[in-house]
Amino acid sequence: MELSCNQYLGVIHPQGYLHMKEFRRDPFPTFVYEVEGCLIEKSVFMIHGENSTAVQYRVDGRAGVDNCFLELRPLIAFRDYHSLTHENWALNASLTIDSGSVDMEPYPDLPPLYLAHTSGEVERTGYWYRNFEYTVEQQRGLDFREDLFQPFVLVLDLGSDSQAAILASTERRGIESAEPARADEIARRKSISAFSSNEFVQELALAAGQFVVRRGEFHSVIAGYHWFSDWGRDTMIALPGLTLATGRPEVANSILLAFAAHVDKGMLPNRFPDAGETPEYNTVDATLWFFEAVRAYAEHTHDYEFIGSRLYEVMADIIAWHERGTRYGIRADSDGLLLAGEPGVQLTWMDAKAADWVVTPRCGKPVEIQALWYNALRVMEELAARFGKDADRAHYQTLADRALRGFPDLFWNESAQCLYDVVDGETRDASIRPNQIFAASLPHKLLPPERARKVVEAVERHLLTPYGLRSLAPGDPQYHGRYEGNVRSRDGAYHQGTVWPWLLGPFLTAYLEVHNRSADARRQAAQWLAELRRYLNDEGAGQVPEIFDGDAPHRSGGCMAQAWSVAELLRVAAELEVT
Repeated sequence: MELSCNQYLGVIHPQGYLHMKEFRRDPFPTFVYEVEGCLIEKSVFMIHGENSTAVQYRVDGRAGVDNCFLELRPLIAFRDYHSLTHENWALNASLTIDSGSVDMEPYPDLPPLYLAHTSGEVERTGYWYRNFEYTVEQQRGLDFREDLFQPFVLVLDLGSDSQAAILASTERRGIESAEPARADEIARRKSISAFSSNEFVQELALAAGQFVVRRGEFHSVIAGYHWFSDWGRDTMIALPGLTLATGRPEVANSILLAFAAHVDKGMLPNRFPDAGETPEYNTVDATLWFFEAVRAYAEHTHDYEFIGSRLYEVMADIIAWHERGTRYGIRADSDGLLLAGEPGVQLTWMDAKAADWVVTPRCGKPVEIQALWYNALRVMEELAARFGKDADRAHYQTLADRALRGFPDLFWNESAQCLYDVVDGETRDASIRPNQIFAASLPHKLLPPERARKVVEAVERHLLTPYGLRSLAPGDPQYHGRYEGNVRSRDGAYHQGTVWPWLLGPFLTAYLEVHNRSADARRQAAQWLAELRRYLNDEGAGQVPEIFDGDAPHRSGGCMAQAWSVAELLRVAAELEVT
């Protein structure tokens, strides 16, 4: 009886899903198959901090199944996650077979594969299986057919022993380590959620723990699975939720040091490339979010000695570069606000680009950049005062006061009773977007209370959905309600109506602020979190995706697990103590 399931041209074969009786994910993804009255349970887990995956099998209902054998035919790709494998003669098919292990090194420039297993028979094969099809990749307009190599067959006797396991790793491990590793992972997950008795916060904390990774001696954050690396913007936005809200300030400390070490010309890296090349610096907001991450760290830890000795001078140098000007036309203007942008470059979080088409260039003075710039200046003013740097404090106060005077009249859209999205010279972009919410949500606000309340009302009226905020109001001519089609089509919709769950965090913060954190406001905020909690526990399988469609029924899209989506929900859920 075949339990696997693959899609080829015009056919699904084998059809193992017909034998699936149950799926659950607590504590790990577990598949239960029923074959002739016998239940076969397959569970999968990864070992934390390693490139190691264990697959464990267990048989129930063993009466009459003394001659039960499980035949495993591993299929390997050995490729980058942006690529597909096709049959080639460069692959080294040689195997080293020992008792309880099979080793192979398919390509000389990639790590070897060590495959440990419980007692069983190994038969060399060496076949290419051709033309696997990936429907989602096809829908995305990408290469969607792949060939996979099948190096051997492993036959495990489940009749004499009701349990079996296989452990695939880039490190040499014995199969006897699988069960202790499983117990360690269960214990690790319990420790992650032990800081809170709130069930929703615990669920989000478990999701959050999957994004924090090592970068050399420091920590960093994977922006999303399955195809993002660590991005400066995403990391700084996610840092408070992933680390501080989960009681892990030492990880926040490490992340801040990792990125501070790569500041160049007053800019944080936008992205650390996958293959270790020079970091990319095409961002205006990642650097400014760094200041808010430091402020949040200080609020949670009061570790001003660390900030003063390791971060303050880096932050002061960043402000100096922004005053005199750095890459991509980023500089403080005479009105105290921050200019940014050059043709053909996308610098804000709305950074979609298809070939030479920058979908939302937003050159000039984007609204959230002004909010972040002002917040950064006030943070520096406070730090300088704490460290006794009176001249610095006076300078940052002057800069902040100038920005505060320059912002309100320039950005207030009287007819819409909200903020313009971008001001570029005499041009005002009246598109109703969520970027304005940061003027009302950041700790140091550019708006007086009444205007902040109107901004929150406008965002709620035009952009709020059960899954987050739309990136553009539905009535706008540029609005796209569906994120679908080929690369150009999806990039064209990415910030033109698509819903972003992470934006629910700043929206709820601003909503609570303008309603004086009343009991009614807290109840309403908790209700707005309810649908994403349902998604987390159901189709999200414990994670929150990158985006949803702007139009109902709001299908999920993009990365299936996104760091800042989880982090911002966790930050506000912990604050609200949602039950």
